[in-house]
Amino acid sequence: MIITIIINDPPYGTEKAYNAFRLALALLKDEAVELRIMLMQDAVFCALKGQDTPNGYYNLERMLKRISEESTVRACITCMKARGLKEEHFLEGIKAGDMGLLAEWVKESDRIVDF
Repeated sequence: MIITIIINDPPYGTEKAYNAFRLALALLKDEAVELRIMLMQDAVFCALKGQDTPNGYYNLERMLKRISEESTVRACITCMKARGLKEEHFLEGIKAGDMGLLAEWVKESDRIVDF
């Protein structure tokens, strides 16, 4: 089963990205799931390396690193450019993607979840 998760909110300030990553980690426990994640809008900041959060707070960099080892994660290239970000700012394995790629994912997916 192919599941696509689209995340729009920033990594901190709301818990939508956090909950999306929690769902992703739970889905990855099922070997039958092929997971794809598209980071859109301010969610592209979730992929930044070097996040330093206070002890006791969730760290999306650590969560996303685990997720990206077992799934495909892309960041919207238009959203990246609008925020002055490049792939070199991101965790290893996270690449840019465009709306054409997301359209293909949507057509191929069995389920789509939007945060």
